[in-house]
Amino acid sequence: MSFIMQTSGTLTGLDILVVEDDDDTRFFITTVLEMDGATVIAVISAADARNVLSELQPDVLISDIGLPGEDGYTFISKFRALKPNNCGRVPAIALTAFADSEARIRALEAGFDTHISKPVAPEELVEIVANLVASCHW
Repeated sequence: MSFIMQTSGTLTGLDILVVEDDDDTRFFITTVLEMDGATVIAVISAADARNVLSELQPDVLISDIGLPGEDGYTFISKFRALKPNNCGRVPAIALTAFADSEARIRALEAGFDTHISKPVAPEELVEIVANLVASCHW
């Protein structure tokens, strides 16, 4: 996978949890975010994400919808049920191949703050993460 990206550094200092079961996509997302200064923890399932959440309170969550076992809709619903000081209010992005309006609405109703269709351009991903963090006032 080869791409050229102008880094802005706008993600410097952010801890981002990525939940993605596809190896190539997980590598791509992690690389893009780290190149812009974020610290990324990447896992392959909702169960792995919950294990990480016991020790890390990320600034942003990016999750695939089509995860093995527990899908992203169920995961975000459980994630949102956490107390605010236990990640419940962390900004969350659904990153998915399901690009139609029904999938977008379902993702937002489940608890994601925004929905991004795969594939996503590196600069677009960084911009969406930065804008989401900037718009959070909690």
